[in-house]
Amino acid sequence: MLTKPTDYIASLAKGLKVIEAFGADTPRLSIAEAAAASGFDRATARRVLLTLHREGYADYDGKFFTLTPRILRLGIATLASMPLSRMVQPWLDQLTEQIGQSCSVAILDLREIVYIARAAQTRVMSIGLMPGSRLPAHCTSLGRVLLAALPRDEAQSIIETSDLAPRTRFSLTEPGEVMARIAKAGEDGFAIIDQEVELGLRSVAVPLFDRHGKVVAALNTGLAASQMEVPEMVSQLLPALLRVQSGLRRVL
Repeated sequence: MLTKPTDYIASLAKGLKVIEAFGADTPRLSIAEAAAASGFDRATARRVLLTLHREGYADYDGKFFTLTPRILRLGIATLASMPLSRMVQPWLDQLTEQIGQSCSVAILDLREIVYIARAAQTRVMSIGLMPGSRLPAHCTSLGRVLLAALPRDEAQSIIETSDLAPRTRFSLTEPGEVMARIAKAGEDGFAIIDQEVELGLRSVAVPLFDRHGKVVAALNTGLAASQMEVPEMVSQLLPALLRVQSGLRRVL
């Protein structure tokens, strides 16, 4: 409770209100839009936004402002206590909007991956994926980067006891072949699946690390094979996933 007027910092309150104007539906704002959303005049909104930009909390392209991952430092204590799915969902929503493809985050549960967050642009699989959905780990891009983070003996045991029945004509069915792909994912820092889960589907995944460097989940995007060849996925989609990986590493 405030005991006297001097205990209240009006400029800080204004800054917080402008920050709150940004959201999932308003990821970028012009000065006029920020002023309207916060209820301040344009001059006040402009000073706040330019201050956020100067301090590294916002990017500015000359017309629009967008918040940077640095803003998450303001709520790091709260974020640390939030479930992983809630923490990654805003990042997924933004990534999906940026690249125009569906994105997911999953964790490893023995021989399967479990989706914990998803932002769907279009439906690219015959089955509908949502948080709680499961797929085999050995043949998914998410699963391979998660398996690559395990000790080799542990990953080997999982593969040797998994059902490697082919899902498509491109599926790998020999444990040695699957382990080679998992090892490559560990070396490359990403995994690509080319129609092994379902015909016509390609995906690329990267691991998600916490602040201590431990792999806690994996992030991927999937698309129709007719949209993009594998080399294009590496050059056009992987950099966006790696940016999210880097941003989340500071808060997980």
